[in-house]
Parts: sequence; structure tokens; C-alpha cells
Amino acid sequence: MRPDARVQAAADCVDRILAGAPAEKALTAWARGARYAGSKDRAAVRDHVYDVLRQKRLCAHLGGGETGRALMLGLIRSRGEAPEAFFTGERHAPAGLNAAEQQPLPPPPDAGFAELPDWLLPGLEARYGAALAPQLAALRQRAPVFLRVNGRKATRDTAIGHLAEDSIVAQPCAGSGMALRVAAGARAIARSRAFLAGMVELQDLSSQSAMERIPLRNGMKILDYCAGGGGKTLALAGRVEADFFAHDASPARMHDLPPRAARAGVEVRCLDASELARWAPYDLVLCDVPCSGSGTWRRDPDAKWRFTPERLAELTRTQDRILEAAAPMVAPRGLLVYATCSLLPDENEARVAQFCARRPGWRVAFSHQFPLSEGGDGFFVAQLERYAET
Repeated sequence: MRPDARVQAAADCVDRILAGAPAEKALTAWARGARYAGSKDRAAVRDHVYDVLRQKRLCAHLGGGETGRALMLGLIRSRGEAPEAFFTGERHAPAGLNAAEQQPLPPPPDAGFAELPDWLLPGLEARYGAALAPQLAALRQRAPVFLRVNGRKATRDTAIGHLAEDSIVAQPCAGSGMALRVAAGARAIARSRAFLAGMVELQDLSSQSAMERIPLRNGMKILDYCAGGGGKTLALAGRVEADFFAHDASPARMHDLPPRAARAGVEVRCLDASELARWAPYDLVLCDVPCSGSGTWRRDPDAKWRFTPERLAELTRTQDRILEAAAPMVAPRGLLVYATCSLLPDENEARVAQFCARRPGWRVAFSHQFPLSEGGDGFFVAQLERYAET
């Protein structure tokens, strides 16, 4: 596909998204109908669509509207490229610019404007103050790709060497002992020998750093209560010899965990709800709860424009229920680790404070909000210690 045809394809996908289709579904539908599109074409169209969704307000401002065509016009202008090179009217390309589209641009928006729904801003401004601006700027950018080195199978240096054999350039990260930032070759990771051998896993820097801060000792019983694919279980398992258990309210989400654990050289016992009490109490219960994902919205920018106050209220109720269900399974002097990939204080500090108010036998041993501006995703973690029976 020519560059102008990719722009038209992206505009069509954006129109589907604006009509209500999830971004991934819109891209999949386009790809199925565009058998002529190669892998580079599909990647380019996807990049266009996600770049628009990350900065939809800027693109609308520069393109003069909120249609797929206008937003793609705005994206091209935001990159300093000439729209006339893409809006040619030739076969498969967008139609040429009309008179309105050729008018001088209005003044650019303030550099600190937010690519977020307006209703979220008061809470974020109250929580972060001046520190919010660099996070809003980070949300407009593509997220970097990070790998976690599996300490059971490789050192950071040996992993870098093995990745290089498959033309993947990875660099050590400050702030995490086993994290690598991928500088080139990210699309080849899943096929690389280092990945297939279990030396590395895809995992964001903030998530890795949060797991590295959890105090561990050999012989612990560790339950990942909202395990999903098990990435955080495997991160903990790379540090310590322990008994690992995983549970998820939707067991299908753990489908990939057994093969991932086998690849990593780790044994993880997956439990359904009826088995949890049999193995309790646990020295550590990790609750990486369902959340807004606001800390990851540069990876899934479509989600931020769909997020509502009603959805936030629903999520906070779910988060409270999970904490209440997990707490009785924690051994005395054990830890309940609460985590979200969120920037929103309602999902983070507020949930921890309300939990401790309901349960006076618990205290906050450690908490930290990882900001987007430090490179990784926005991520919150709190270590809650059970110091008395409640």
C-alpha cells in the first residue's frame, strides 16, 4: 500500500471507532477485508489509528473536525508533514483538500491541554498538582516496550546478548534490577530465542519495579488472587523459591499461565474458588485488581474516551469487594498487596484508606504511585500488613 492509501484506511477505521466499534475490532475488520495489505501496511495503519486516539483533541483542532478524515488530516499536520502529499484524490487515497481544509490553522492549543475526558481532570489536578503536566504529556506519546529478565534462566547481560542474536536491541533500565528497554526490534520479541526459552517476558517497567519492592523470603506461600495471565506471579517467582498459587474470578484468563510458567521454569498451582480456603492462610496475597487502566491509556487510548463516572464507581465497588474477600486469607503478619495500573486517586489511595478504616487490624507498610513521566506506565502499589486479628 502507498502512504496515502494507508491514511485513507486509517481514516475509515477511525470512523468505525467513532461510531462505537472498539479500536481492535475496527482494525481487525479492516484487515480481514484488505487481503492485499501486508504486515507493514497493517502495522502502519494501526499506528496511525492509535496515534490519533492518543491525541484526538489535538488532531481535531488541527484537522477542523472529528471525522476520520479530519482527524487524520490533523495527525499529518501535527507531524509537520504536508497534507497535500496524502490527500491527493488518486486511487485509494483520500480526496483532495477542499476549500475549508485549506484555510489557515487556528492558534495551537496550550501545551498543557489534556487528552482526557474533562470530568477526570479535577481529581487528577488535586492529586498531582504541577506533577500532572508531564504525565499528560506522556499520555500523548507511544509507550516504550520493556522486558523482564527471568532470574532463574538468565542474567541481564546474557539476555541482552541472546536478544541481539535476533536483532533485538535491549538496554538496561535504571530503577529495576531485571528490566530491559527495547530500543529496536520489538516486533520480533515473541519469535526470539530468548523469549521462547523463558529468559525474558514482556512486562512494563513500573509493574516490574512494584513487584521488586515486595519483601520476599524462601518458603513463602504466595497467592496471586487476580492472576489473569500471571505476569506478576512470574515476576515474583523469578526472585524467590516459594509455593505459588494463582486464582482469577474468570478462570479463562489464566489459560496462558501454565505454559508461561513452564517456559519460565516455575511451578504455579491454579486454584478455583472452592480450593482457596484449603491452602490458606497465605504469607502474601497479591490483588492486582480490575481498574480503569488509566496508567496504560497510551497503550489503549480508545479506553480513555469510553470511560465514564459510572464505570469508575462500579470499579471502586469491585476493588473494595476484592480486598474484603482477600483479607481473611492473609496469615498474621502477612502482606496483602493491592495494585492497579491506574493514576486515579479514587482507585488507589482512597481504596487503601477505606480498607484500613474498615479493618483496624491492618496498616500500610508501604505505598507508591509510579508516574507515567518516569518512563513506565502509571502504576500504584500498596503493601498492607496484617498485625492483629480482625
